[in-house]
Amino acid sequence: MSRMALLALTMLALAGCGVLRDIETAGTEPWVKPGAPRPASDVESLLLYFQYIKGLPGAELGKEQDNARQAYARARSEFNRVRLAMVLSQPNTPFNDGPRALELLEPVAKNQRAPLHGLAFLLAAQIQEQKRLDGNVQDLQHKLDALKSLERSLSERDQSNVRKR
Repeated sequence: MSRMALLALTMLALAGCGVLRDIETAGTEPWVKPGAPRPASDVESLLLYFQYIKGLPGAELGKEQDNARQAYARARSEFNRVRLAMVLSQPNTPFNDGPRALELLEPVAKNQRAPLHGLAFLLAAQIQEQKRLDGNVQDLQHKLDALKSLERSLSERDQSNVRKR
């Protein structure tokens, strides 16, 4: 009998986690299309969310960034942590903040037992790779600028030598 009671309490506690998550995001998941089945897991929901934010125009993406920040301020859950990191990692936005996104993802990505560990790890790796690529682009731009400057100075020198003749 006590095993059954313990099992029932455990099941209620686990169901309660899902209920809390539903309460936490109730009505705030515009990325779940009306009439579509609810995502089976937080990972599935966040993948839908990523797809949703990739299609938002700039102004709406800014509003979504505010929504994600407010949700994280209300409840510092792993779900809201990864959600905010996804928004902050969007390239070519005024609020792009890779270091902050990595900071948010770090505890989840390091905890291999976290339900969102794999997704957080993947997102953190993607942000780090983007940072590396951005550094390469800047290095190449500096080299290109140096070559242009060298070309200009050689051209000016050639023109100066032509005038002297």
